Amino acid sequence: MSQAITPAQLQEWLLLYADRIHEQESLLTELDAAIGDADHGINMQRGMTKVRQRLTEMNGNEPGIAALLRSVAMTLISSVGGAAGPLYGAFFLRAAKDVNGNQVLSLVELATMFRSGLDGIQQRGKAKLDDKTMVDALQPAVVALEDAATSGKSVLKALNSARQAAEAGMKHTSELEAKKGRASYMGPRSIGHQDPGATSLYFLIETAALTLGHIQNNNSQEN
Repeated sequence: MSQAITPAQLQEWLLLYADRIHEQESLLTELDAAIGDADHGINMQRGMTKVRQRLTEMNGNEPGIAALLRSVAMTLISSVGGAAGPLYGAFFLRAAKDVNGNQVLSLVELATMFRSGLDGIQQRGKAKLDDKTMVDALQPAVVALEDAATSGKSVLKALNSARQAAEAGMKHTSELEAKKGRASYMGPRSIGHQDPGATSLYFLIETAALTLGHIQNNNSQEN
């Protein structure tokens, strides 16, 4: 049974994420209009369009995992406006640090990669759980992924657990008062609105489950 995640599979994940951001640009903009600058959808769309172009340029020249993640990080930092660019950049840069030299990833290594990405975001943005940020979607997903890896679950089940946790965290932001970013200026008036950063982060986990998890499931069925 193959449980190794390759650079090509990571590229497929990121391409699907670019598609998802394109599809949900209006939603992200609408969510951000309620508590922010109304630019999260536009900024993420611009950044992921650049990522798609960068990945397309790599066609036939598959980089190592760390090089791939660093390339995505630098593309997002240079093309995404607002706070999202540096935060997503920090996620992918820190994730790349712990997989340097890896040609494939096991589930345990994937969980470590996501934990490192979370650490990068928190170091950059200084946000913690229940501050009404992307951390509220990412941290529960990372914990679920780590628990599944420790329990010896398949990549498919692990990523589905992470997706469910991220979705619950994203929805929970509607109940929270914002403590970080422009939304914090609204104080209690930010309650009742879903955080746009947590939403775009949920899509990152969702697309990982739809690609990496199902790729591994298909490989297992073929073997």
